[in-house]
Amino acid sequence: MTFHWKDLTPWRRVKGVAFSLLYLLFCLWAGPFWLIFLPLIIDYYFLHIIKWGWYKNIRNKTLRTICSWVADIIYCVVAVTLIFAFFFQNFAIPTSSLEKTLLVGDYLFVSKLSYGPRSPMTPLTMPLTHNTMPVIGGKSYMEKPQLPYKRLKGFGQVKEGDLVVFNFPAGDTVAVKQPNPDYYTWKKLVGREDLWNRPDFYGEIVYRPVDRRDHYVKRCVALPGQTLSIRDNQIYIDGKAQKNPRNMELNYLVKMTSELTIDQVDELGISYDDVRAAKSEEIAASAGSGLLDSASTKPQIIYHLPLTKAMLAKLPSLPSFVKAVVEPTPLGPLYPLDYETGWTRDNYGPILVPAKGMTVPLNRLNLALYSRCICNFEGNKLEEKPDGTVLINGQVASSYTFRMDYYFMMGDNRHNSADSRYWGFVPEDHIVGKPVFIWLSLNKDKDKSLFGGKIRFGRMMRPVNAD
Repeated sequence: MTFHWKDLTPWRRVKGVAFSLLYLLFCLWAGPFWLIFLPLIIDYYFLHIIKWGWYKNIRNKTLRTICSWVADIIYCVVAVTLIFAFFFQNFAIPTSSLEKTLLVGDYLFVSKLSYGPRSPMTPLTMPLTHNTMPVIGGKSYMEKPQLPYKRLKGFGQVKEGDLVVFNFPAGDTVAVKQPNPDYYTWKKLVGREDLWNRPDFYGEIVYRPVDRRDHYVKRCVALPGQTLSIRDNQIYIDGKAQKNPRNMELNYLVKMTSELTIDQVDELGISYDDVRAAKSEEIAASAGSGLLDSASTKPQIIYHLPLTKAMLAKLPSLPSFVKAVVEPTPLGPLYPLDYETGWTRDNYGPILVPAKGMTVPLNRLNLALYSRCICNFEGNKLEEKPDGTVLINGQVASSYTFRMDYYFMMGDNRHNSADSRYWGFVPEDHIVGKPVFIWLSLNKDKDKSLFGGKIRFGRMMRPVNAD
C-alpha cells in the first residue's frame, strides 16, 4: 500500500502531527527507550501498514462488538498505566497517622511531577496493580529484570513540612499474614527462627523490590544533613524548635463521669474507632497526675483519645468532663532496633539524617543507625569482625560516604503513627510523589448512612492543605 498525504483528512493530519510531537517531547524527558513506540504512532496516524481497525470488518455483530470493547479496554489500560507511572496516581488514606490533616477514607491524587517520577524499576507487572493480584492473591509482578533507579526532572524537591507518599523502606521483607508491625520489628520481638518457622501465623516471608513496597504517606520533618531531636513531643531541627502542624494530635487520658455519646465524639471531631477505654497500666503510669480520685463518689470513666489543641480546648464544654493528661510514654522497640539508645517515642535523638556525599565514622552507634542504609538501600556487603574491624564489600573501612539522600518522616497524629522513629530513614529512591488533591472522602464509621455523614462533601474536590 502506497502512502499518500492527501488521502488523510485535515483533522487526522493535525492529530497525527500534534501527537507525534508531544510524544517526542515525552521521549526527550523520559528517555530514548520510549522512542521504540514512535513507529507505531506514525503508522496509526499516517501509514496504516498495521490493520488497526481490522475488527470493524467482522460480519458477526456480537463478535465485532466484543472486539471493539477489548480494543477500547486495552487502549484505556495502556493510557492509565502511563499516567500512573509518570504523572499522577490515585491513593487512599488507610490509617489515622496524619489525622486531622488527612483523614482515613480520603482518596487523593498524588502528583509524581512534584519531585519527578521514577523510571519503571520493575517493568514486568500486571497493569493497574501494585504488588498483589486482586481476588486470587499472589505477586502481581516479576522480580526480574530490575532496572536501575533513575528519577526524571520534576517541579521541585522534598521540603521540610511536605506531605510525601513513599514506598515503605522496611517493606523490603514482609511476613504476608502479619505485615504490621514490619518484619524487622517482628524479628526483634520474637526472633528470626520463630518468624520463619511459623508460616501458619506469619505467612510466607517475601522480598519486594523498591517500587513494589507498600505506599505510606507522612510528613517530612527532617531533610538530608539535618539533625533531629524530639523533646517532650516537640521536634527540634539543628537545635531549633520546629513549627508544629496546626492539626497535630497527641494521645490523652481523659477522665469523664459518664460515657461519651456519639454526638459528643462527632462534636470533638474524633473518629469513633479511635475512642477506647484506657488500659490499667496507662492509668497506673499517670498516678502522679491526679487522674484518679479515690475519695470521689462519682463514676470515673477514663478514655484514651487523640486530640489536637483545638479539640483539647473543647473538652471543658462537655458536662461530664473532669480532667485530661498526656498519655504516658509506652515501652517498645524503636529505631535503631539493635542498639540501646535510651530514646523513647516522645524523647528521641539526636539523630543525623544522611545526605548524599556525607561521610560518617563507623563506630558502634553509627553502625546501628546506618547499616540498613549501607546494606539494604545502597547495596553493599557489611561485616563486623569480633575484634571490631568493619569490612565493606570485603575491604577494611573506618568510615562510609552515602550515595543517596535520606529523609525523616513522621505523622501528625504523633502517638498513633508508625513512622521513622520505629523503622528509620526514607531513601530518595523510595519517594513516590506529593498528595495534591482530594477527589473523594468517605467516613469509615459504620453507623453513618450514605448521605448522613458517610460522604464528607466538605472535603471533596479540593486541594490538599499540608497545614
